Amino acid sequence: MNKKKISSLFRKYTNLIFLVSIISTGIIFNSFYSAYKKKENDAFQKLISNIYLKKTAIATLNSFNPRQENIKYVVKPGDNFEKILKNLDLPTNEIELIIKSFKLNKKKLRVYENQVIEFSIDRKRPVTTKKISIELTKSKNLVIARNLSENNFSFKEIERNLKKKLFYKESIITKSLYASGIETEIPIEIIIEFARLYGFQFDFQRDIWKNDSFQIVYEQYHDSKNTFIKNGEIIFAKLNLQGKEYPLYKFKSKDMTDYFDERGQSVKKTLMKTPINGARLSSSFGMRKHPILGFNKMHKGTDFAAPMGTPIMASGDGKVIKSSWCGGGGNCIKIKHNSTYTTVYAHLSKFGRGIKKGVRVKQGQIIGYVGSTGMSTGPHLHYEVIENGKKINSQTLKLPSGKTLLGEERKKFEVEKMKIEILKSDLIYNS
Repeated sequence: MNKKKISSLFRKYTNLIFLVSIISTGIIFNSFYSAYKKKENDAFQKLISNIYLKKTAIATLNSFNPRQENIKYVVKPGDNFEKILKNLDLPTNEIELIIKSFKLNKKKLRVYENQVIEFSIDRKRPVTTKKISIELTKSKNLVIARNLSENNFSFKEIERNLKKKLFYKESIITKSLYASGIETEIPIEIIIEFARLYGFQFDFQRDIWKNDSFQIVYEQYHDSKNTFIKNGEIIFAKLNLQGKEYPLYKFKSKDMTDYFDERGQSVKKTLMKTPINGARLSSSFGMRKHPILGFNKMHKGTDFAAPMGTPIMASGDGKVIKSSWCGGGGNCIKIKHNSTYTTVYAHLSKFGRGIKKGVRVKQGQIIGYVGSTGMSTGPHLHYEVIENGKKINSQTLKLPSGKTLLGEERKKFEVEKMKIEILKSDLIYNS
């Protein structure tokens, strides 16, 4: 084949020859590269299989994990303190040391649902607890700090710095005092205290009419972040019943803090007239046809119909002498107030926290909740007052008035009353 013919063929198949050259070059390059990668990979696998290198890598990674761990734990139903510590993956010896410290410091801790406990834990081996902060009340914490030198814990109760705020509210009563208070966004605790103050004078079912009204000035406490912590006390209260005003003022006398009317007379009496708010009188004291037994029988108490779960208050200071099942009375509580008076509260759905035989209660304290246990046709409170061993009509009971301010105390009260009126005016103006 002559040169001319070869040249002609080469020009004809130039593109094909070029393509084959590129493919061949790629195959050769890829073979060399694959062999190189295999050699590099084998060397890397050999390197990472080295035990010393593994330990070094783990230590390095651990150094990036936070050594200090802060945990905010909210107590759940069924929790106890030791169980909580175990849930935090603390070593057994650490848990034992913490429990032992409580005993050495003579501290008893009973956790309750929704209580907040904060832990500061050092996760470096061995794991240790640096600090525990336990919410005792809304304004007080128990701080348990580790003493590194002695390997034990110190205990200290710390009051939180709280800021007091004052609120003014007023409302027309359309259904009940309780319902109107809720609609006006007054805290339940404050409504109950308001009812306690006026419970000495008035029957909330019969004495309060539709379109009567009330005013109230009360305290609340907030922390540095303006978060609500707890309710305070009532400073001023006023009921307007059928056009007549009944104001009350908080005043600290020599031996106690109490509430006095505009004449300087304390509203406090031995017993409240009604130990429940927002109820209606459904059966009064006296002869009646028993709703279940069907025959006439003396009804030696007063029945107040109210929604299931309505709070029931102790009508006076005293000692619980019974808190259990009472047969036809269902769940009931009996309180001895003094040598003269005892009260009974029956058909409760449940008892208040800590209410059991032997405990002392304060007037107005929640002792239980309306129910329909025992021989009952619906939710209500059966309330009895026993005077010198005899059951009497609580609604006609006449009790002596409380303390009357005289002399210097009366002068101080008049000044305090004026200050409260000015304060109330300022709150109304700025609301």
